[in-house]
Amino acid sequence: MHIEDGILSPQACATWYAAATVFVVPGIYEIKRRIRDNLAYKPFLAMVGVAVFVISAMHLPVPVTGSCSHPCGTTLAAIIVGPFASVVISAIVLFFQAVFLGHGGITTIGANTFSMGIAGALTGYLLWKGLRALHCPLWLAAGVAGLVGDLMTYFVSAFELAWSLHGNVPLWRQCLIFFMGYAPTQVPLAIAEAVFTVAVLQAMLSRRPDLLRGVLAKKGA
Repeated sequence: MHIEDGILSPQACATWYAAATVFVVPGIYEIKRRIRDNLAYKPFLAMVGVAVFVISAMHLPVPVTGSCSHPCGTTLAAIIVGPFASVVISAIVLFFQAVFLGHGGITTIGANTFSMGIAGALTGYLLWKGLRALHCPLWLAAGVAGLVGDLMTYFVSAFELAWSLHGNVPLWRQCLIFFMGYAPTQVPLAIAEAVFTVAVLQAMLSRRPDLLRGVLAKKGA
C-alpha cells in the first residue's frame, strides 16, 4: 500500500491529495469537537495513532507493484475513535513513515491516505455499523470489518497504480493484475487483521468498556 514517489503521475498525485483533503478537513473538526467534549479523548487518540503507526510499519515489499503489503489497523481505529478522525491519523502516520522510515513517499501521501485511511477504514467501519445494526455478534462484525477493510485498502491501491500505469492495457485488467500481485502476501495479512480487530475489541470490552462508550450497542454483545 505504501506507493513510492515517482510511481504515480503528477496529475494522479494531485488528484489523490485533493480527494484525501475532502476527508481530512472534517476529521480535524471531529477531533476538535470530541476533545472539547472529553479531554481524555486526546491522549486516547494519540495512543491509537501510535498503534496504527506500528501496525502499518510492518511491511513486505511487493516488487510487481512498486509498493508493499502490510496490515493497516485503520478499521479498528475508525471503530474506536471515529471514521473521520482515523483519516487524520492515517495522514499523519503516513507522513512520518515516509520521512523517517522511507515507506511510501511525500508525493503519494494523498493516494496512500485515500486507500488506507479512507477507502479501507470507512468500508470496514460501515460494515461494522451495518452488521451491528443487524445484531451480529461482536466477533463476526469486527472480523468481517477488519478483513474487508484491509482488502479494500489494497484494491484501491491497485486501482491507483492501474490508473497511472495501465498504458494500452484496459484499466480494469491492469487493476486486477496489481491486486493479484498483492494477494499472496495480503490475504494472510487481512485474515490476521480480522483476528486482531476482534481480539482488541474483545479485550477492551472486558477490561475498559468505558473507552467503548457509544461504540457497542450493549456490553454483552
